Amino acid sequence: MGWWDAILGRSRQVGPDLDRLFALPSAAVTLQAGAGFAPTGLASVCFASVEGGAFDRIRREVGELLDTDVARGGVPVEFSRDAYGYTWLLARQPPEDTAALVSDLHAVNTLLQDGGFGPQLLCSLMAFADGDRRPLALVYLYKRGTFYPFAPLPAAHDKRDNALELQVRALLADDLRIEKDLGRWFPVWGAPGL
Repeated sequence: MGWWDAILGRSRQVGPDLDRLFALPSAAVTLQAGAGFAPTGLASVCFASVEGGAFDRIRREVGELLDTDVARGGVPVEFSRDAYGYTWLLARQPPEDTAALVSDLHAVNTLLQDGGFGPQLLCSLMAFADGDRRPLALVYLYKRGTFYPFAPLPAAHDKRDNALELQVRALLADDLRIEKDLGRWFPVWGAPGL
């Protein structure tokens, strides 16, 4: 940032840093101890769909990478498209193995980024639930390099629990780089795994 930017009050946007995903296991412990939300073992990656041979190759590589333990009883990775045309990849691991789930998320994002599809990456999320089965996701915004909580209300369509989201923001302030602009806390209605 130059001195002219400082005078005008502009700041440089924080870019993607996929290694920030590795803070999720620690955040999961904090979230479980502080709010009673435990990992579900589900996580997903959302990206803008791209057609063509290169994308098909990356999709195959992602599937092969994450399906390696299917022979040992693991669940294959699932691809789906939402109503807006975005592609979602759903990964599963045992709920207690958040480190493996984060490694899967990191691997998928890295493959897409290294394959030239970084601009198409939108977000990644890890799902949680409490004892009452209330859903919660920690969403990583790829282009901003930040996280935010998303808590849809299970009984209400397209409504969220804003109080819970703010509580989680305060709880995880020391564990994750939380998105400061609440206007960027986009809802991810119907996200696979949530």
